[in-house]
Amino acid sequence: MQISNPCVVSLSWRLDDAQGQLIDELAEPMEFFYGGNDLLAKVEEAIAGKEAGFEASLHLEPEHAFGDYDSSLVCFEARSLFPEELSAGMQLDGLPEGAVTPDMPASTLYTVTEVYPEHVVLDGNHPLAGIALRMHLKVVAVRAATEEEVGSGSVGEPVFSLLSMQPPSQQVH
Repeated sequence: MQISNPCVVSLSWRLDDAQGQLIDELAEPMEFFYGGNDLLAKVEEAIAGKEAGFEASLHLEPEHAFGDYDSSLVCFEARSLFPEELSAGMQLDGLPEGAVTPDMPASTLYTVTEVYPEHVVLDGNHPLAGIALRMHLKVVAVRAATEEEVGSGSVGEPVFSLLSMQPPSQQVH
């Protein structure tokens, strides 16, 4: 079956930064909805019309991946607003209750980058923002999308599992 909108593709990949440092490796294939929100546009463009067995190496500049780094998405909040077990690398869905930083998006996933006695540094950028990426991917399988997948535009799995991030059990919610 050729990859066309809508369908589900099973992919494996290796993702490195521009210096060749491993960022993510998806050795076991994972399913993604093609034609929705699961894949980067440049990845969809590269695999359009291809079949299982297709391999490609892509170079993705920040504007084709996770965007440029935006320093206005970094803020400082009082340490007292957070749980005691907070540490760098943990993530928050939105700002903590009582946050005082104006103009910060409420529905953003924030990464704790530093913890000080009096304040915490939060970064609302995607962890890969501003980074050029190299991706070697392989299409392992292609199948028709279910009605539910077409309706949601996703198979419901995360796109990147980021080796440098804390495991989900260490995320703050």
